[in-house]
This record gives sequence, structure tokens and C-alpha cells, in this order.
Amino acid sequence: MIPDAPGLSKLLGGKLGSRVRPGGIWFSAGPWAFLALTINFTALMVRQLPCQAGQTAYLAFCYSDIRSLWYWRGLQAGQIPFLQSQVEYPVLTGAFMEVGRRFTALLVGGDSSTLSAAQTAQSAQIFMGVTSVLIFILFGVLVWAHLKMHRPWDAMLIAISPAILTTGLINWDALVVALTSLALLAWSRKQPIWTGVWLGLAISAKLYPALLLVPLVVLAARTGKWRQLWITAGATAASWLAVNLPVYLATPSGWLYFWTFNADRGPDYGSIWYAFNLVGIPQVQGSLNLGSLTLSKFSLLVALLMVVGALAIMAVLLLAPNRPRLAQGAFLMVALFLMVNKVYSPQYVLWLLPLLVLARPRWLDWVVFSISETLYYVAIWALLDGYLNTGTGQDKLYLLAVFFRVGVLVWLSSRVLMDIFKPDGDLVRVGGLDDPDGGVLNAAADAAWLVKLRQQLSLA
Repeated sequence: MIPDAPGLSKLLGGKLGSRVRPGGIWFSAGPWAFLALTINFTALMVRQLPCQAGQTAYLAFCYSDIRSLWYWRGLQAGQIPFLQSQVEYPVLTGAFMEVGRRFTALLVGGDSSTLSAAQTAQSAQIFMGVTSVLIFILFGVLVWAHLKMHRPWDAMLIAISPAILTTGLINWDALVVALTSLALLAWSRKQPIWTGVWLGLAISAKLYPALLLVPLVVLAARTGKWRQLWITAGATAASWLAVNLPVYLATPSGWLYFWTFNADRGPDYGSIWYAFNLVGIPQVQGSLNLGSLTLSKFSLLVALLMVVGALAIMAVLLLAPNRPRLAQGAFLMVALFLMVNKVYSPQYVLWLLPLLVLARPRWLDWVVFSISETLYYVAIWALLDGYLNTGTGQDKLYLLAVFFRVGVLVWLSSRVLMDIFKPDGDLVRVGGLDDPDGGVLNAAADAAWLVKLRQQLSLA
């Protein structure tokens, strides 16, 4: 029987007949998923036309950092990220920006120092187009990775997602999402070295994939899979250093800018902290001197909440009667991070989408998640365009969008926790499966030390 997303067989006309040959193109998830992704991304490209034509209103729903940072970070002048201009992203994202810049320079015949004003404006459109093609390829890699996992039809939940249609070209997040999914695919195939390579590259593109190390460590400790863990950790460190060390040696200040930028950052759009400010609850003021390092008390509060939440998740992963799946732990960690983080940008929906599909591939959860994220997408642009300005009373609609979005994350996390403690309701485990995408964790028994600890706790 071909693995099927819940209800998808009904949507396509019912279950397969007894005489159907498995694996035929009409009944294979791959062609349909790539077709759906192509249609979805084409619609996204069409949505970019107003901004390509010079429209600047946020409610044109085509704003992109890619287009804006072409000017703001000196790319149009031929400046190389980190070496000649500061960028607020990790090294690999800056390198991706540079790849797009170089392709653009080849197509237009130089940078703005040799181009007219009209040619420079045209170069921004070309840069957007070149980057869009590269991002489409990365989304293709993302879908391919999920097609290769245990439930290939679930890749459709990614390919048709409104998250791609709305936020796919806001920033360069497709890079980190694709790399993270490659790491999860490599782990599912019991390839710890490649898991570390992809994970180290992902952390070099955005910081959040480092959170996946938490469930990996806890579940490896729970099952005694230390060898695979150390290989993965070593490959992750080596991959990360290979990308970051040359840039740090070339420009320490340029490399450090990402870290100082985020350490000094205050409450920003999308976060619960920004919403609290709007309702008159001020952020924690002041700073603490830690030797040569000064951190704001607000940053320390966010870090403390993250640590407390992470410890709670680790306890669940370690002590739950049935060992949780890796994807469940990964989703809980990233969801926690977004709930307490200083900023929750609209494109961060892409971080969670693949993890949600792996952790809880149910249409209801996917629909509610998509609705909450789409509503916030509309609300943030309405706020920035002046329709939901603070002080008019209309900003309450923006607040509702923020709290609904975070509330849905809390609800989804509770649903994942429910599956952890009641695994019979976990769709992935139907038929007696354990963790089919868990690699060496799949069907692994608890380590002797944990069994002994449980016995001692039960006696106490």
C-alpha cells in the first residue's frame, strides 16, 4: 500500500484498486508534489510583479528583504558581505547573497559603479529574479528530502502550503530549511557524518537548527547511541568551522556583527514582547556587565525562559513512558524558540512547516497552522502600511493576530505532547511503527541506566 497523507486518497478519487501496479507515475507522490510546488511558486512569482514594477505599499503583499537589501547592504555597488559590508545574518546566508550578486553582475555586465541609474534599478530586478530561481531550487530540495522519508505523500503538505505562497521570497530562509531537512533525511538513513555536515551548514545559515541537537542528545542518551551522536556532533562542528573560521579570520568584526546585532536587539515585530509593549507592558530595562561582555536584562530574560523551556522538553523526551520521535522533539524546541524569541518574522513559518509535517502530519493541524500564519502575514503588512497604527485602537487587530499565532503554536505543541504520551494516536506510528525516520533511534530500547532510574523513581 502506498503511504498516503490523511484523506488524500479520497481527494484523488479513493483508495487504489487491487490491480493497480504500485509505483506508477500517476500514483507516485513525487510528480504531484513537484507539480504542486511549481504551481505554488509560480503564483508567488506573479505576486512579485507589483513590487518589480515599483510598487512600495506593504499591502501590495510583495515586500522582500532580498530586493531591499540589494541596496541597503551595498550589493548593488559590488560590496562583498562581511568583507566590505555588514550583514545581520550568519556566514552561509551572506555567501548565498554573494552568489546572487555575482550572477547578477555577470548578467548586467558590472556593478553600479559602471552602470547608469536605469541599469542599476534594472539590476535590482535581475538580482530578485536570480535569487528567486535559486530559492525555487532549494524548495525543490526541501520537497525531495521529504519525499524520501517514510511518508512521501506528506511532502504535499509542504508543496501546497500557503507559507511558500506568502513568505517564500521575503528572505533567504529557504536555504536553512532545505539544509535542515537534508540533515534529518541523512539521520533517517543512518548517516551520522552527513547529518553533521548538513546540520553544520544549516547552523551557518541561521542559528535555529542548533536546537535540533537538543533532542538528538537526549534521545541518544536515552537509547545509548553515543557513537552515532559523537560522530554527528563532530561532523557538525567541523562543517560549521569550515564555513565560519575563514570569515572570522578575514574579518572578526564582520563575523561578530550577527551576534552583537541579535544580543542588542529589543522586542521586535511578531514577538509576544512587542505585543506586550503595545498594550503598555514595558520590557525589562537595564543591563548586566559580565566581565568584558554587557547584556541587557531583557536578553537574559529571554535566554532564561528558553533554558527553562528546553529543560522541560528534555525531561519529557527522557522520561516519557514511550520514547518520543526525533521530529517531535525538534518541533517542540523550535516552537519554544519562536514563542519566546525577541522577533517572530512572518517568514519564520518556513522553519516550522517541515517539522510540523514530520511531527504531526494531520490536515486539521496543518490548516489551523496555515490560517494563523496567513492572518499574521496580512496583519503585519497592514500595520506597517499604516492601517493598524498604534494609538488608533486598530492595533488591537494586530495584537489579536500575534496572540492567535502564538496560541496556535501552544495548541500544536500540546497536540505533539499528547501524541508523545498517547502514542496510539500518533499517525506516524500507526501499524506498530516506532520512529521510521529516526535512524538508529528507530525501535531502539531504553538504555540500562534509564531503566534502573525509572525503577528507583517508582520505588521512591
